[in-house]
Amino acid sequence: MVGNAGANVADTLVPYDVLASTGRFNVYTVAPERRTVPLLGGLDLVPDLDFAQLSRRLGGRAPDVTVVPEMPSDKDGDRRVIAWLRSTASRGLVLSVCTGARLVAEAGLLDGREATTHWYRLAGLQDAHPAVHWRRGVRYVDAGNVITTGGLLSSVDGTLRVIERLAGTGTAAAAARTAGWRHYSPGAPARMPESRLSPSNAIVHLLNLGYRSNTSTVGVVLTGGVGELELASVFSPYAEVKAARTVAIASTATVRSRHGLTFVPRARLAGVGDDVDRLMVPGAAAAANPDPEIAATARRAGVPLEYPHRRPGFAFGPVLGSMARTFDRPTARWTRKILEYPTADLGSSGPRWPWTPTLRVLLFGLAGVAALAVVRIGARLITTGSLRSRTANRKAGGSPGGGRDNPDEGEEEP
Repeated sequence: MVGNAGANVADTLVPYDVLASTGRFNVYTVAPERRTVPLLGGLDLVPDLDFAQLSRRLGGRAPDVTVVPEMPSDKDGDRRVIAWLRSTASRGLVLSVCTGARLVAEAGLLDGREATTHWYRLAGLQDAHPAVHWRRGVRYVDAGNVITTGGLLSSVDGTLRVIERLAGTGTAAAAARTAGWRHYSPGAPARMPESRLSPSNAIVHLLNLGYRSNTSTVGVVLTGGVGELELASVFSPYAEVKAARTVAIASTATVRSRHGLTFVPRARLAGVGDDVDRLMVPGAAAAANPDPEIAATARRAGVPLEYPHRRPGFAFGPVLGSMARTFDRPTARWTRKILEYPTADLGSSGPRWPWTPTLRVLLFGLAGVAALAVVRIGARLITTGSLRSRTANRKAGGSPGGGRDNPDEGEEEP
């Protein structure tokens, strides 16, 4: 599912790819209305069906599985999604991913059950939905006809659990290998630390949010047949921690992914210039057969060109390694924590601290101190000038207003 206001890019595309890659599921993206919707990070998706079209296709039956990602809060859209979850999806298996649990809880499908969600949002959902038995430190909770997952990449484990139940452990293990996911735990969720926000996490996030997110742009070049998981791996990390703005670029008006999703780029390749700081081309297929037009565009714009998926493996790993090298290692570690990625080789290169945004903070601070000093000096000059003026008037025998120094002299009290 995606809402009319869109959805989280990783929550949506990762389960989609893992399910579709098995060849055992017919997977569709569905929204209340069929119109282009934004996924987090600047990637626009055209849903396959709206609710009414899906109902006609299934003859009024419920889908076997409904995946509910995080969706931006949207009053009308939320109302329609919640109603559909209650009336239709609840008759099948529901998989909530990350804070997609918010909508599933509001539909009443988690009351009296154990459930989980992203560690960063868990406290808020506990307050909003006290009838749910929320759990920390687990990748997923299987509560019968509802499975809830932790954040973002915990969706891989939750999706593999769905595959186990509906297509068998062998199919789930094959799907894990196809995705390059080495953390599959058959029959039970893998262990996960109980994460919480640390002071250093907060500082790094604020530095990126305030002093880097609006000054760094990564152009993501979409190519036909790119894997959905590969796409998510480039958009999601930068968007989640606000390390950079990502924008979808292509040479065509629309792009079809490996398993048939339709995306609409926000910029054309021919128009790329100095508005981007680097170009990234997701996908193993694109890396194996580089497009000369993309290389020419990078040369013309004078920006680095990167193919992150040259080697096999889980798609998010090399993107986090690139983030450590080109941004800094603390930002990459914070991103890994937010994504709930168990391990990622971040390498030993890259700055040990986000010095660029830190220096911007210091420069802004110094500029503020300098401005305050100028204001104070100006105020002192004005005060000194006023005192000198009054002194000169007294010496001349007058007052600043032109009257006598003692207006009562020689006059009777009224």
